[in-house]
Amino acid sequence: MQMNKAKNKARSYFGSGYNCAESVLLAIAEDVLEMKHDLVPRIATGFGGGISRQGYVCGAVSGAVMGFGLKYGRSSPEELRAKTYNRVVEFLREFREKHGSIVCKELCGCDLSTIEGIRKFREENVHTERCTNFVSSALEIFTVLIKKTDFEKESTPITNTETVPKQN
Repeated sequence: MQMNKAKNKARSYFGSGYNCAESVLLAIAEDVLEMKHDLVPRIATGFGGGISRQGYVCGAVSGAVMGFGLKYGRSSPEELRAKTYNRVVEFLREFREKHGSIVCKELCGCDLSTIEGIRKFREENVHTERCTNFVSSALEIFTVLIKKTDFEKESTPITNTETVPKQN
């Protein structure tokens, strides 16, 4: 897996019209995890613009969180969530440290739920000037974290025998 190739692919998807969440999830699924499914990017569409242009969690961040689900997510309720949660928390910390926030409105400086915010977004070319960097950064942080996890898995014996009771 080549990080620069995946970052460039995410930027390319974003530049071609996919939203931030779709672009990150597509690059993660196809270029990092080498999986292809017709639900990607469909599953990410509603997360663009901080969840449907509401300015909440950045779509690039949401795309990466979904990527961690693809890589480490559960297939049954008996499986542990900690591996996924721990990676996501570490990702959020690193993204916030690098960019100052994970909130779309704060990152892009626009309220995309208003006509004025959309106008500002377009006039200031926020898509290209800021958001493309968030897409690229999300991919980079994701890739580094899964490489680190893969390395730790190869070099550290698994000793956790914890079981989880069924949740109601």
